[in-house]
Amino acid sequence: MIQDRETTTAEYLAYAVRDVASTRKEPTRVLLWPESARVRLWTFLASAVLAIGFSAGSIIVYINLMTSGISQAWLLGLTQCIPLLITPRWPLVAWRIMAAGMFTATLVVDPAHEFWPWPTTSFLAMTVVLFAVGTSYPRRVSVGVGLVTVAGPIGSALLIDHMQLWFGLILIGVIIVMLVAGDALSGRFAAEASLAEQAELRRQDLARQAVLEERARIARELHDVVAHHMSVIALQAEAAPYKISELPLAALETFGVVRDAAREALTETRRIVGLLREDSETAERVPQPGLDRLAELTDRARDAGLTVETTVIGLPRPLPAGVDLSAYRIVQESLSNASRYAPGADVRVQIRYGTRTLDVTVRDDGARGVPEESGGGHGLVGMRERVSMLGGTLATGDHLHTQGWTVHAELPYGDS
Repeated sequence: MIQDRETTTAEYLAYAVRDVASTRKEPTRVLLWPESARVRLWTFLASAVLAIGFSAGSIIVYINLMTSGISQAWLLGLTQCIPLLITPRWPLVAWRIMAAGMFTATLVVDPAHEFWPWPTTSFLAMTVVLFAVGTSYPRRVSVGVGLVTVAGPIGSALLIDHMQLWFGLILIGVIIVMLVAGDALSGRFAAEASLAEQAELRRQDLARQAVLEERARIARELHDVVAHHMSVIALQAEAAPYKISELPLAALETFGVVRDAAREALTETRRIVGLLREDSETAERVPQPGLDRLAELTDRARDAGLTVETTVIGLPRPLPAGVDLSAYRIVQESLSNASRYAPGADVRVQIRYGTRTLDVTVRDDGARGVPEESGGGHGLVGMRERVSMLGGTLATGDHLHTQGWTVHAELPYGDS
């Protein structure tokens, strides 16, 4: 059985150097090459300007100050600077080309009285690429790039071209700083991306939890409605033999089956709803509200500072208990949201009895006071669940009105 062990420093450095040669061309981080096409275009244009400018500067320095031939100057200048064109997309490939070009310069160029065998523009181009590598690849790749850069171009310049040690140490410091800065910047963006992802996952979890809580709440509320109807069935079946004399035996047995089934269904319903009830929550002993208590809602909203106008269109009709309760809760939640996020607003509540649906519309004209901070509630979730349960539709938002907020629900009667 293979056991894990800690990697020594020497092994880590060896792996880092190996990664420099074996790592795939594609960067593992996309900080410098994001998905936005416009950002990519601007990044490429900036890289092109730097590549052309640095290449021209390096070629001129090689010809005039380092007495290189024209062909040699062009070859070295382009090798050391033109890879900036591909740096945003493939920074490691660009570094490999530039490092090879700088190492070659230490072998073929006589720096004469210069401190080093490269033009300043070539080393500046290398620092840009080192920063890009730090932002685009894992830390071990950055370590390997730094080691190879120090051992290759810098080391050969110290040994072959007799570059001063103090100057070489300065260059090594610059290389380290650029790699560390790139890695730190990439780490920050990675941390922010991770936090954003966790926040989105938490938001989704809270949304799912809110849906489950609202469904449990709706089930507890509808339990009273179902329990009432089941109780009526059981009582009517129990009383039928006393209301109708000389019932046949088969009819008596049928009423008994209906009574027992109703009682059993009522017991099971109470047991299931008991599981949905919180430990600290007791069963409600009052009937569930409906639109007959709409005046109470509007009075409480007026006490909260809203100006409420109620309109009923069409001929009121008896509503199924679920529709009546859902309409009441939608108006209740809409008025609550208006008092919280649009204090002092004028609110219009419209109840329209259509041929097939009950239309509930609550519209405010915007806040006149200081609204509370958004977030924290799940009123819209509850509305959607209630409307979905009845097979209706719900539309919310400020796009339904020029100002303020609108809630519009269509609740089918369910007569069929």
